[in-house]
Parts: sequence; structure tokens; C-alpha cells
Amino acid sequence: MFPDHLIDLAEQVIRAYSKGNLKLATAESCTGGLIAGCLTAVSGASDVLTHGFITYANEAKMNLLGVPKSQLIKHGAVSETVARSMAAGALTKTTTIAVSVTGIAGPGGGSPEKPVGLVHIAVARTGAETRHERHVFTGERAAVRLQTIEAALKMLLLAV
Repeated sequence: MFPDHLIDLAEQVIRAYSKGNLKLATAESCTGGLIAGCLTAVSGASDVLTHGFITYANEAKMNLLGVPKSQLIKHGAVSETVARSMAAGALTKTTTIAVSVTGIAGPGGGSPEKPVGLVHIAVARTGAETRHERHVFTGERAAVRLQTIEAALKMLLLAV
């Protein structure tokens, strides 16, 4: 289902997090659960992945992750601020690290300020500063989503 290179990355994440006894949650918008799906394609994922949120709508970001409505109004759903809030909101008593993604996969929805392919990824870790990356990926919708998964998995590896 997922390209081999993504499965390889997911295996690395699962091994590293299992070895470090780290628990992980995902908060996904533009990927619609594909990061969690890629991780669960790997045997042993249940030792690491505790849960995932698919918060495609702003209401879900607010209600499930606690993203303030004021952030969504001021910065928009596709922003560093909201990505950071999503990751922080996904951290629970059962997780130590959470990754969030929010972006514009296309083909529509872009603007000069926020083009198609713009994705914000954040990784929050209990007791550490939240990390953020901004990307503008190229290609059609599926390509943007696959590139987002790859970037998110790489960020998760750096968070160990």
C-alpha cells in the first residue's frame, strides 16, 4: 500500500521508539490518517502508537485537540501556530511524542500566500520544545501527501 521507502522509515521509527520506550500519537489534517496508517503497516506498531486524530475540519481541531479558535481565525488552519497547537493537543498522559500535519494538498485551495503543496509539520515531546518544519511540496495531491508522510517520519526519527 505504501512505497517501500516509507515502510522502511516507519520501521525505523517503530524500532527507535520501542527501544526508547516512547509512545506516539498523530494529529493529521491533510494526510487524513496516512501517517498512522503507514506506521501501523509495520509489525510492532502497537507497542509505540497509542492513538491518532484525523482533524480535517477546524471544528475537530478545536474540539479534539484544543486548538484555539482565535489561532484558526488569525493564522488559518495551515500555519505554524496551528501545527504546533495540534501537536501539543495530541500529547496525552499515555504519549511522550506527537506529530501533527496541516497543509494544502490540492489541487485547489491554494493562494499566493499559501500555495498548493504548503505543509506545516510539528513534533511535540513532553518536556521539550516543539519542533516545526514548513515545506512546499510539488506534484499532485497524492504526491504532496506522500512527501508529507516522509517528512513527518523523518522528524519523528530526529525526536528520539
